[in-house]
Amino acid sequence: MKTFPMFLQMAGRQVVIAGGGEQAAQKTRLILKTEAKITLLAPELDAELSDLVQSGRVQHDAGPIAPSSFENTALTFIATGCPGADMALHALAKEGGATVNVVDQPTLCDAITPSIVDRDPVVVAIGTEGTSPVLARQIKTRIEETLEPRLGELAALAGRLRASAAMRLSPRKRRDLWRWVFNETPRRLFASGAERQATRMIKDAIQTGTFDAGNGGALCFVHSGPGAKDLMTLRGVQRLQEADVIYYDHSVDPDILELARRDAERVFFGNRSGCQIWPRDKTTQILVSAVRRGDKVVRLVGQAANGENETTEELELLRTMGIATDVVPGVMQSVDRQKISSEHENNVNVA
Repeated sequence: MKTFPMFLQMAGRQVVIAGGGEQAAQKTRLILKTEAKITLLAPELDAELSDLVQSGRVQHDAGPIAPSSFENTALTFIATGCPGADMALHALAKEGGATVNVVDQPTLCDAITPSIVDRDPVVVAIGTEGTSPVLARQIKTRIEETLEPRLGELAALAGRLRASAAMRLSPRKRRDLWRWVFNETPRRLFASGAERQATRMIKDAIQTGTFDAGNGGALCFVHSGPGAKDLMTLRGVQRLQEADVIYYDHSVDPDILELARRDAERVFFGNRSGCQIWPRDKTTQILVSAVRRGDKVVRLVGQAANGENETTEELELLRTMGIATDVVPGVMQSVDRQKISSEHENNVNVA
């Protein structure tokens, strides 16, 4: 990465926007969503920006503009719409020690404005390091469709209730609680507009410590398929992100583990200096113990010879021990072309 994504604390901090036209107005609308203090630097302002000044929502400095105009700012936007003026103002801002964004000139930017999906306090920022704004907007549209409008309100409620949950529930119970809140009935109720019912349900769950979240341990075999991280199935990624502990061996590409929760425990089944995996009875007993203590467990299975047969035998052994298991298949590495050709021929003949 050439740029590092990070969310800045903006409450009470100064943001300077140099410009008085549409480009400056666009940046002003964006920053008004935060709690920052905004100052507009421009000899004249358009009607929209003038109205914001009149209402007291932003400040106006008509100049002259000097390096001191940009001192002690959290961010500075250069947005005059004139490339020559932007370059001159960029030089002044840098002399004043500012972190600068120059609209439509990524080579002059210390910071690049991402495409934003806003479900405050849930915020998703999408960046392409200034290379493909159209692609960033396409990704934004897809995420907008995925995240329901009231999700931010549910997240804010969870934030207000975190202290209460921490006082009454163990760390494992809290993880189960929030998994239930964001995956099950409370989220569905919030999305449908039944906020009060959902709130009451969550508060009762914290008070009593009881909720229908499948609180027992669970074991899922996740196949990584051909092995590349970007070929993992969506369901496989979801199981990795839900896991408390992940067991894997030498057949698994270590990059795949980056898809898991950062706080998930990772346990290697084998000798790291070679390809020897632990004995079957040892690995099985470890899986059983983890499930019985209430962990959400993933056994990550890589692409290997006879991997499917070995997994089947391990599943049968676990089931005889009373351990319920789920299996997420991986993407097929190869396809039987002769079979496909034959099926295609049959379909043509039928047609």
